[in-house]
Amino acid sequence: MLYKNKFMMAVPAALLLSGLATASQAATLDDVKERGNLNCGVNVGLTGFSAPDEDGHWQGLDVEICRGVAAAVFGDASKVAFTPLTAKERFTALQSGEIDVLSRNTTWTATRDNSLGLDFTGVAFYDGQGFMLRKDLGIDNLKQLDGASICIQAGTTHELNLADYFPSRDINIQTVTFDTPDQTAGGFANGRCDVLTSDTSQLAALRLQLPDPSSVEILPQLISKEPLGPVVRQGDDQWFDIVKWTLFAMINAEELGVTSENVDDMKANPPNPKVARLLGVEGSYGEQLGLPKDWAYQIVKDVGNYGEVFADNVGKNSPLGIERGLNALWTEGGLMYAPPVR
Repeated sequence: MLYKNKFMMAVPAALLLSGLATASQAATLDDVKERGNLNCGVNVGLTGFSAPDEDGHWQGLDVEICRGVAAAVFGDASKVAFTPLTAKERFTALQSGEIDVLSRNTTWTATRDNSLGLDFTGVAFYDGQGFMLRKDLGIDNLKQLDGASICIQAGTTHELNLADYFPSRDINIQTVTFDTPDQTAGGFANGRCDVLTSDTSQLAALRLQLPDPSSVEILPQLISKEPLGPVVRQGDDQWFDIVKWTLFAMINAEELGVTSENVDDMKANPPNPKVARLLGVEGSYGEQLGLPKDWAYQIVKDVGNYGEVFADNVGKNSPLGIERGLNALWTEGGLMYAPPVR
């Protein structure tokens, strides 16, 4: 009887702890709903990923991911406030609660994922560190960079990659650091260095800012893996799942052929059970996330699927014209792959 009483006394405590954990996990979603908008941290200005247009409206692949989260939560992709952040500022802003999600061309690494109190929710863009230089230098291989000066943005993984790569190959370089992408590109354009290094996607964007983009080239060699994706604070599993599945919904929508143009027809007449589950016609997948039943429908309707977002911001319909490459769907030879809605 004594053991039974102890067990019975422990049950309410366990339930209480469970309730507290659930409340804690729901904190970010509750805060976002109460505030009426999502606070999203983005780059201070990187064409194709996050940059304001001439009217001050933010555009880019990273921007669209945040708009997708807003669409999932509110059914309205416009309910986002964007906070421009430098590489040095980004993690502190997320840790402090200034922003709800960081969607800012940020590389997923072990240290960032395990020691900063943060969680990466997936890969939105597979990239690698490359090098841009003037064509008239006649350099076509990294071995020829011995003695070169390299412009680089401070507070990025690129600094560590340089330290790993060149000394081990007895190639001597000098680094010139800057705080923002624009400053880094400006230093390169003004002759402060011979070479500009960054993710190849960022190099493609920065090249457009140069006085004569045709005078430079990006070498084909890469020295790192740079998986870029959204980041949230640790300890909030529900919010982690919401941001993660927003990206997954966009990828699944592309694979299933669901676009912003046909999503209404697809919802009214789903061609198969996969589409029916994705768009909320069948199942309770939205409820599992604490979201409306049609959460994924709202994402595709307001923002588009991953392929549409890629094409319009960094791909064939954009000034960058980046090929899909590794960012193609797994069915097309790329790495883009999302768990099924099932």
